[in-house]
Amino acid sequence: METIPKPDELLALHDVTQELFTTLRAWFDVPPRALIDLREIDSAVEELGDPTLIAAMAMRKLQALHLLSTPGVVTSTDVVITIVQDLDRALLQAPTMRLKVQAEATDWDAALADLAVDDSDAPSQADDVDEEALRFRSLHRKLHEAVHAVLRASEGEIRYLV
Repeated sequence: METIPKPDELLALHDVTQELFTTLRAWFDVPPRALIDLREIDSAVEELGDPTLIAAMAMRKLQALHLLSTPGVVTSTDVVITIVQDLDRALLQAPTMRLKVQAEATDWDAALADLAVDDSDAPSQADDVDEEALRFRSLHRKLHEAVHAVLRASEGEIRYLV
């Protein structure tokens, strides 16, 4: 199999993956170690709907992509594409899942009482921009840009990337 240099967009993921990883940890309060239940084939049914576990599994894939985007670490086009594809659903859903988790954890009586006392933190518009979500989506988009760059560089063929 032919070896080609990693495109700049793939190398740029080294920092991107770090920021996505840190953001997921903060948004979903992911502990340093995540445990998965492998006792039975159906053990995953409950876990796979848990936002914290979904974030933890995405963080593991981000760790792998972080390593593969490191200069000098050999990988291949198919591995990069597969990891980004595996990450895609969790990263697409993360900003919305974060809001759902926050809403479920909110003491709404206290929050409404706080608004009545001090409106300095209240949004000025109902459609105010969520800067954190925008940044997250921008970083997520860079993963897709890297995949497109890998496909262009490899001319759609499986190649080693160095």
